[in-house]
Amino acid sequence: MFNEELGNPFIIIHSISLLKAEEHSVATLLLRIEKEDLDRKGSGFFVSLEWVTISKKNKDNEKYEIIKRDILRGKSVPNYAAIEPDGNGLMIISYKSFAFVPVGQDIAENKDEDMSDKIKEPLYYWQQTEDDLTVTIRLPEDSTKEDIQVQFLPEHVNIVLKGQRFLEGNLYSSIDHESSTWIIKENNSLEISLIKKNEGLTWPELVVGDKQGEFIRDSAQCAAIAERLMHLTSEELNPNPDKEKPPCNAQELEECDIFFEESSSLCRFDGSTLKTTHVVNLGSNQYLFSVIVDPKEMPCFCLRHDVDALLWQPHSSKQGEMWEHIATFNALGYVQASKRDKKFFACAPNHSYAALCECLRRVFIYRQPAPVCTVLYNRKEGRQVGQVAKQQVASLETNDPILGFQATNERLFVLTTRNLFLIKVKTEN
Repeated sequence: MFNEELGNPFIIIHSISLLKAEEHSVATLLLRIEKEDLDRKGSGFFVSLEWVTISKKNKDNEKYEIIKRDILRGKSVPNYAAIEPDGNGLMIISYKSFAFVPVGQDIAENKDEDMSDKIKEPLYYWQQTEDDLTVTIRLPEDSTKEDIQVQFLPEHVNIVLKGQRFLEGNLYSSIDHESSTWIIKENNSLEISLIKKNEGLTWPELVVGDKQGEFIRDSAQCAAIAERLMHLTSEELNPNPDKEKPPCNAQELEECDIFFEESSSLCRFDGSTLKTTHVVNLGSNQYLFSVIVDPKEMPCFCLRHDVDALLWQPHSSKQGEMWEHIATFNALGYVQASKRDKKFFACAPNHSYAALCECLRRVFIYRQPAPVCTVLYNRKEGRQVGQVAKQQVASLETNDPILGFQATNERLFVLTTRNLFLIKVKTEN
């Protein structure tokens, strides 16, 4: 019905089927990791999300053809990406923002308004001490000493690479131009050493008015600045505990409470204008997993809220209430953080339990609170407990790596390299 070459390898992360005015369409999201040659500082790769819609125009036409093809680019693999059921929008949860780019256009050449706030990669990096400055420039491949021309003047610098003017301008302050040097490093970079005339003077910029470089502050300088600001802070952890809003005691935080990633955001893109319509900063609400609760709706996503885990259902049709809280897993946010080897996370569509598995063997099942048939008391508070949330551990009879994990209301399916395990979760009592 459809067969077409779409370029580099990809994986399908979401797809929907649409029927409008007897015209059947299939919209898919394709995820790629692609190399970015102009990336001087980062990993050298970017994430591409391609939104492809294929359609059969009429009943007489047996073949499907592409009617819509749009590409988003970002710097992190999205935690969640899904097309709205009506095909009019797209929602993404990621640590780095995404933006649409025209198909076939290089990311560095894109001048669209949506990309105006994209941070350009620095042309050079520079550091300084009390005595000198070091400038580092990434050279084009196959560069030789003959391709480089560096001219030092007391208050001016001129750098030419392969006949092209790379950097020229007045320096912030004077240098000892006779003692300044440059060298080609083994990692194909040009390192320029500028000796300050006025020792101890901190330069706020390298070349006056030039914004193409990035200043890198070393740890020793950060420590010196912190020491100068020490008088603004208290040596006591909590000097006034009776204040209305006492400060957080960092010593009470456990290792699993610390998030190393940047805060993520939830964005909705309009399918026709390709512009962002909604942005929600998730802050410390860590993304945990996604699950399909209602096949007619978008997949739900689960976020950590304090110690709990809350399940949210997106509604594209409700502009005022686009995200609905539908379930809570008590203490799951805290419990899952201690599982350092976890690989997959899921929950039952009816929210009766959540489950996670490690890379090998072990599967943890966390049931929702249920009434107990016996009398039970809390030992600390002495009150009677009416409900108990059970936690169970299943150990697979294999040491093969776990490759897939899926939950239904009654069963857990666990796929390894050589076996498919079925764990019965639902019981009579």
